[in-house]
Amino acid sequence: MLDAPLQLTPLLVPKVWGGRRLEGLGKALPPDEPIGESWELADLPGDGPSSVVSEGPFAGSSLRELLDTHQAAIMGAASMNQQGRFPLLIKFLDARANLSVQVHPDQAWADRHADAFLKSEAWVVLDAEPGSRIWAGVKPGTTPDALRRALDENRPEDVMQWRVAHSGSCHALPSGTCHALGAGVLVAEVQTTSDTTFRLWDWGRTGREMHVNAALACIDFDNPPPQEVPPPPVADGLAESMLSDTPWFQMRRVDCGEAATWRSDLGNKPMVLMCLRGTAHATGPGGAARLQAGSTALLPACLGQATAELAEGTSMLIATPV
Repeated sequence: MLDAPLQLTPLLVPKVWGGRRLEGLGKALPPDEPIGESWELADLPGDGPSSVVSEGPFAGSSLRELLDTHQAAIMGAASMNQQGRFPLLIKFLDARANLSVQVHPDQAWADRHADAFLKSEAWVVLDAEPGSRIWAGVKPGTTPDALRRALDENRPEDVMQWRVAHSGSCHALPSGTCHALGAGVLVAEVQTTSDTTFRLWDWGRTGREMHVNAALACIDFDNPPPQEVPPPPVADGLAESMLSDTPWFQMRRVDCGEAATWRSDLGNKPMVLMCLRGTAHATGPGGAARLQAGSTALLPACLGQATAELAEGTSMLIATPV
């Protein structure tokens, strides 16, 4: 019986742009290898990875196996995605170097290409070195031909919008947004379940495939860059704020200045808790999950209510599929 939060074993993903800062979020990184991503909750299509429960009576079972046998209890009224997978992919990212300039496909593209899947995402900045950047969107009036010329001349930054990365800020990156995460930025990421990425430019690195034609076909040149949500004000008590409300997921943040109990009705849907700072105990009738900075828990819909005891100065990211 699913009567407690589920904790999952992170999947560590090496990246050429990765670093070592995920160790500060409690990740046991392999030596001498740049780790860019920690997949906290994953259930990828096809033969892609699926997270494994780390503790409790379901320890050793993958999320895919649990969804095969307990889908109604986990999902409630929420739907699996079109590939029959859990609809959210949850990550921490450590950019020691700039990520490639890239774009992700929307549903219309995915419908026309069997090997592509919708990808829409949002970042919350956990830490940013002074002057570090986030690129999001192209400048008004930029055309596909203008971007292609900029790529040919190794100057795509000239036609892209950028902003300074501030700790605590949120950046929504819907499908079709040309973007890049800059060096020195550590983020928490909520996205739809997809690993489809089309790279346009890789900052002079060689050896990785570019997908310029597909990327140019996917970029939405007409939409303005998404707005940055600034860091929330410092909370004396318990404060909750909406960060991103998309057709696929909602992302909220909970902060407390002093120890507090946080409760939220699940609305017959699963909920993901990511502890960004401090410690929290998420509880259910059958047990609890202890969360510290960098850890994540999945609350099955059948729990009915989310309850967490938050220590002083704790911040949590809350993600719910729509």
